[in-house]
Amino acid sequence: MTNKQILVVDDEIGIRELLSEILTDEGYRVHMAENAAQARAIRHERELDLVLLDIWMPDTDGITLLKEWVEQDLLTMPVVMMSGHGTIETAVEATRIGAVDFLEKPISLQKLLSTIAKAIRDDEPKPQIQPVELPGQNVDLSVDVHAVQISLPLDIPLREARDHFDALYFDYHMQKESGNVSRVADKIGLERTHLYRKLKQLGIKFVKKDGFDDAQ
Repeated sequence: MTNKQILVVDDEIGIRELLSEILTDEGYRVHMAENAAQARAIRHERELDLVLLDIWMPDTDGITLLKEWVEQDLLTMPVVMMSGHGTIETAVEATRIGAVDFLEKPISLQKLLSTIAKAIRDDEPKPQIQPVELPGQNVDLSVDVHAVQISLPLDIPLREARDHFDALYFDYHMQKESGNVSRVADKIGLERTHLYRKLKQLGIKFVKKDGFDDAQ
């Protein structure tokens, strides 16, 4: 059973309770909010593993709340948007801001669970992969800047090789910029929100706006 914490934000009590019942049965710890104000309070009280966020709410809509979390560096968890009036444009806008996926109501049980499982799995820190020194299976890449040399294992699945390279790449830039996320994001051309999530997945420490190191 999982102990992952999920926040369900929706102004319709029937939807909140239905999603809570389904997710609780699946082993998740579920918190509920009927509006943006309650969602803000819960987000400040605890570290969440995922948020299901309705787009259309009476006080503050989900897109506005998502932008708010991004601006305040609070989007440290994957957010999946929900809407019964969704459009492709809305989905694109939400993912551009920082949402990881979009669910259109009525939501099928299979789609709900698979989307949540994938979002949480993709957001979890990945173990550091150590290269296996075998003849003919590694390649040394020499980089002119500071004469950096790295060794990448080649006799592994592509996804593992990509994760290995990502860890080396982001760790190099974070060290070069003394752990400052904003400077690294500007340098490599990645939105800060997505960079936070990537660093969290890789277990790389970074400096938040308040100046403290963190490993989200």
